[in-house]
Parts: sequence; structure tokens; C-alpha cells
Amino acid sequence: MLRTTVLVIAGIVAATGAALILTGVTLPGIQALVMGGLVVLGILCERRYGHNNQQPDGRWQATGERFVDPTSGKDVEVYYDPKSGERHYVER
Repeated sequence: MLRTTVLVIAGIVAATGAALILTGVTLPGIQALVMGGLVVLGILCERRYGHNNQQPDGRWQATGERFVDPTSGKDVEVYYDPKSGERHYVER
């Protein structure tokens, strides 16, 4: 819900920037178009954490964290790679 709301607002800002450019208000129009466009692109291309049912290999350490994924409703356990700092989510 929040993601959609931010996406819509950023789209409105980008469209307003385009309208300003077309009416001759160039600098503020460019700023609004660029900022709205960047937010839209960021939301559409954001890296979402992934989780699966596979047990991670030996470099991963269990953190003891467990939670219910709000989108799938499944239990998820968190693993951590001390070298890279990366986190891995495994459905349980």
C-alpha cells in the first residue's frame, strides 16, 4: 500500500514537472520531472529481499531471527554472511 502511494505521488510530481516544462517554466519543471522520475524508477527497480526453501551453504550463520512474512504469511528464518554482511531469508 505504501509503495503504491509513493509511486502514485512520484508519478504526479513527474507529470507536473513535464507540464511545467511544456508551459515554459523550465527549471522548476526539470527539477520536478527528474525527482519524480528518479523516485518512480527507484520504486520500480528496487531490490526486494528474496527468500526460498533452500538451506544456505556453510558460510551462512543463523541469526536466530524469525518472523512471519507479511506478503506470504509464511514463517521466515534469517541467515547472515559475516564476510559480506548479506542476509538470506529462508521459508520454514
